Amino acid sequence: MKKSVFALSALLLAGVQFAHADECSFTLNSNDSMQFDQKTIAVKSSCKEFTLNLVHTGKLPKNVMGHNWVLSKAADAKSVASDGLAAGADNHYIKAGDERVIAFTHLIGGGETVSVTFPVSKLTAGETYTYFCSFPGHIALMQGSLTLQ
Repeated sequence: MKKSVFALSALLLAGVQFAHADECSFTLNSNDSMQFDQKTIAVKSSCKEFTLNLVHTGKLPKNVMGHNWVLSKAADAKSVASDGLAAGADNHYIKAGDERVIAFTHLIGGGETVSVTFPVSKLTAGETYTYFCSFPGHIALMQGSLTLQ
């Protein structure tokens, strides 16, 4: 009986640790229909770092239907995407050294996954943030809001 209780306690404690780790990461799916599967992401202020995992569930290659994940203040999103067009695919449609970009992933094609980890200290409570895909034309459909809680 004591071994069973100990084993159950160990499993529960492990689950608590995994649940805590999951609070500081998020998986976002994208597809060949230019869609993210979630329109909002909440980041816990207790996290030191946050990891975004982007999954492209489609089949098309990145030169045709590439996706990335870019985070900026909401007010900067359209201009960041516009400046990214000039940067081109080799730069993942992100202007080099753009200080308005808080975090971003590289472009991926169908069946690929990419992650980015950034310090939560880059976020401010009460600020409005937008995440989007900067592949040409995708920001129109592929965007959402990120909040610090």
